[in-house]
Amino acid sequence: MNKFSKDFIFGTATSSYQIEGAFKEDGRSLSIWDVFSRTPGKVLNMDHGDIACDHYHLYEKDIEILKTLGVDSYRFSIAWPRIYPEQGQYNEAGMNFYKKLIFLLNENGIKPAVTLYHWDLPMWAHEQGGWTNRESVDWFMEYAEKCFEELDEHVDMWITHNEPWCAGFLGYHQGIHAPGHTNMEEALKTVHHILLSHGEAVSLLKEKFVSATPIGITLNLSPMYPASNSANDLLAANNADGYSNRWFLDPVLKGSYPVDMMNLFSKYVHSYDFIYEGDLEKISVDCDFFGINFYSRGYVEFNSASDFLFKNAFSNYPKTGMGWDISPVEFKELIRRLRKEYTNLPIFITENGAAFDDHVSESNTVHDPDRQEYVEQHIQAVAELNEEGMDIAGYYLWSLLDNFEWAFGYEKRFGITYVDFETQERILKDSGYRYAEIIRNRSI
Repeated sequence: MNKFSKDFIFGTATSSYQIEGAFKEDGRSLSIWDVFSRTPGKVLNMDHGDIACDHYHLYEKDIEILKTLGVDSYRFSIAWPRIYPEQGQYNEAGMNFYKKLIFLLNENGIKPAVTLYHWDLPMWAHEQGGWTNRESVDWFMEYAEKCFEELDEHVDMWITHNEPWCAGFLGYHQGIHAPGHTNMEEALKTVHHILLSHGEAVSLLKEKFVSATPIGITLNLSPMYPASNSANDLLAANNADGYSNRWFLDPVLKGSYPVDMMNLFSKYVHSYDFIYEGDLEKISVDCDFFGINFYSRGYVEFNSASDFLFKNAFSNYPKTGMGWDISPVEFKELIRRLRKEYTNLPIFITENGAAFDDHVSESNTVHDPDRQEYVEQHIQAVAELNEEGMDIAGYYLWSLLDNFEWAFGYEKRFGITYVDFETQERILKDSGYRYAEIIRNRSI
């Protein structure tokens, strides 16, 4: 049996666009995801987040679920278009929703962990170039400053950005996420400005607000493995690691971009002059913790036809409903690598979970043994890593609720709570009851 200390944080996580709904209420303006999801062919079934889990109206019910689980903390994100529906125009009604949510969490002894940006860029910002425009850093700072001013004393932990890889590379290079662009130069500018706004926000909280609230960033990381030990496949794994991991880890934790990837990307980038002198010092500002979202490993082989010479290879690992390898052993190898090569900061696993096909039984229960096993394997891995002295400070299960799963619409269910999107009924799944048991016992 592996024990967790009383200081270890158990939580669950969600994001604003995926659960809130109320897309036009209390002055909220449209985000890039409102528009993208209405574009034919972009999101499965043309699903959108207009209602989603209606958390905006049902947040009290959702906090009851958090109490049932017994979590120490709840991680959620703020919708930027609620706070600044137009450029320079602060919307108090939008902020009031988050105040109500945070106050109720605190009343119930649940620590609010707040993400400032989980991809729902306001359309007014997008219309001026979005993150490709360096002015986006100033827009984000105005937004961050207002959030700090109104909420900091009631917040337990700040996360500046969630998964800049998705916002940058899925949004601007692969076109799978909003705004759906396919331009590598735009993607690199986007990532750079997101990371720069991260650094600036950390400095703002620490210097202007002289706040003691911990602040950091969350990166999604997938350790990359070659399909064979051939020179070609080893090259493929190096490039896949650069594209998925090092392009984000290196600037945030080392203050530099990896030169091998700059060379590889330069075929698509006319100039790196969007990187100003001093930017990398700002990006690599000292944080209080490092957040990691982990779902799966990557397994790749050489492919001369692809931009960066790699493609996904066939793997015989068991898979989640997303087709992703279930890989708790590789998760442990990732954490050891981070400790060896990158950082001594406390690590939070800010997301970990799995999608599977869930069905409500006749007795109105949801049996999800595959998810339960996935969660157990990864919490077990966290416990073993801590026994090795790896200093993982907390674990946030993704997700509290079945929700809008981006380009997959409502098809993929990641929740430990089943949501009937027609009636908004919530049913705690077996995995939710098991998670509550782990939290209660502080052991697995």
